[in-house]
Amino acid sequence: MSADESPDYNRRKELPAEVPSAPGTPGPETPTGHAGPSGPEPEGKPQLTGRQRLAKGLWPPRVTRPQLIVALLLFVLGLGLAIQVRSNSDSSALRGARQEDLVRILDELDDRTERLEQEKRRLEDQRTGLENSSDQAEEARKQTVERERQLGILAGTVAAQGPGITLTIEDRKGAIEADMLLDAIQELRAAGAEAIQINDVRVVADTYLSDAEGGGVRVDGRKVGEPYLFKVIGKPQDLEPALNIPGGVVQTLEKEQATVTVERSEKIVVDALRPAKRPDYARSSSQ
Repeated sequence: MSADESPDYNRRKELPAEVPSAPGTPGPETPTGHAGPSGPEPEGKPQLTGRQRLAKGLWPPRVTRPQLIVALLLFVLGLGLAIQVRSNSDSSALRGARQEDLVRILDELDDRTERLEQEKRRLEDQRTGLENSSDQAEEARKQTVERERQLGILAGTVAAQGPGITLTIEDRKGAIEADMLLDAIQELRAAGAEAIQINDVRVVADTYLSDAEGGGVRVDGRKVGEPYLFKVIGKPQDLEPALNIPGGVVQTLEKEQATVTVERSEKIVVDALRPAKRPDYARSSSQ
């Protein structure tokens, strides 16, 4: 086989000549920098630092629809929690109270607890007296008479006297309404008031109050005008602080520009009476 007939792989293959690049096109490497995966960086453009690249990637934000929904739900939840916290903070009657006022309120609660314990011991003593008395019929009669007297005081059918307070409310501008006087009655009852009289009307369990036409308040249908005079029988050391607690009856009435006076007394006479009503249909279950 001659040399001219030898296979092509024995022949020398020369690389083609390099094609000259177009003017202005940088080569694989340029004096200004190295070519990257996406090509060389143009001359004159400053290179970005890592922090600048991070900022460029974060802004402008690319928000998807699920992210927008989650952000909206979190906003609504946070707004609801803030409104709830603010509502609970504003509704507290003891917010911003002084230390002396808080101590007085705690003392009042202790006094109420003590009164309940005393009532419990009294009832237990009555039960023990009935169980141990040799003449149970006589003992039961005495207790029945005493109980009748107590119920007569509560029902307003008999007069009562004892230590207590007088509460005077002067309302020259006519701003006092029935619900304000009702709050005072409820606060006094919670503090242990045993008998209450407003002007010449006895207050009992079924007493109702309403606003009167032309000003004033009606108590059980009878119109009473200012000054409203409360005669209250009970422990003065409990009744007076109950009215003067922060945000209580006295402060509420004074906000309406009424003049409120509370005085303690060793003898309060509640002599306004209510007629005893005999029930038409109800009878004792023992009959």
